[in-house]
Amino acid sequence: MTILFRRIKPRTFPITLDMIAQFLGIPKSMIIRAEHWAYVLFVHRRDRGGQFISYRKLKLWLEAITSLIQKTKTLDELWQLGLWIRQECKKFNYAESVVEYLRCVWARHRNALRRLEQPILSG
Repeated sequence: MTILFRRIKPRTFPITLDMIAQFLGIPKSMIIRAEHWAYVLFVHRRDRGGQFISYRKLKLWLEAITSLIQKTKTLDELWQLGLWIRQECKKFNYAESVVEYLRCVWARHRNALRRLEQPILSG
């Protein structure tokens, strides 16, 4: 389990059967039930039996990381979070488009924090 996983706690995500069906590209009626396990969702399907889905593949995961970035209050916190995100992306082979999106969110927040930390110069 990574540091990000412990901070995000995806098992608590409000995941609906509609969301799962959309993610899998199947009708909701094909899903018997879904179980929130510690590290994955387990989906019982009518057509294939069981199927595992990594929380990391869900849009909610990306939204949670984005939220963590935007909630950091200092540059030091942001740098540390950036290291954790980098480790996460390497370990789990995130798609390049996702990595680039996270880089952009991180850089925007870094720039905002830098502006806040700059002293106001009086004329």
